Amino acid sequence: MDKIGEAILDKVKTEAQEIVKAAEEKALERLDEAVKQQEARFEVEKGWLMDEAEGEAARIHAQASIKARQELSAAKQQILDDIVSRVKEKLSGSSAGKSALLGLIKESVEALGVAKAVLYVSPKDTAEAKKLVKEDRELAGKIQEVREHDCLGGVIAEDIEGRNRIDNSYDARLEQLLPQIMPDINKELFKSR
Repeated sequence: MDKIGEAILDKVKTEAQEIVKAAEEKALERLDEAVKQQEARFEVEKGWLMDEAEGEAARIHAQASIKARQELSAAKQQILDDIVSRVKEKLSGSSAGKSALLGLIKESVEALGVAKAVLYVSPKDTAEAKKLVKEDRELAGKIQEVREHDCLGGVIAEDIEGRNRIDNSYDARLEQLLPQIMPDINKELFKSR
């Protein structure tokens, strides 16, 4: 009986060892599988984080690029505004020549096409305009009055009722000219080198 008991005990020990060994192998397999699943999940999350980081980097780059273009555009506009300001300053500082002023007066009155008109000129040209009108019989008959007007120069002719007006002032001419010449000025000043 002792031998039978020992044989059964040995058999039970052997079976128990096999069961434990199988359980350990299964546990190692499950642990290995869990590690692989965790690594796969980590790679997926890492991919998401990388995509998110790349997206954020692209957004920051785009914002910086837009801001840089805005600052460059503002600097260019400041330069162009300065040029226009200098032109206006130059125009306001110089008086129209006698023949130029007379030409502008005649052109404006003729374009207005009325029997009687009022002229508006810059304060610096008022005396000269009055003199030119007085000296020219045709103009003297058409121009009722010469008044001062706050402008850079040139002439504004208006019918005596104030309904029709021909603005031949330097201000108006400059405003008409700027949209035409600004692209060329911009191209010349800021061309890529």
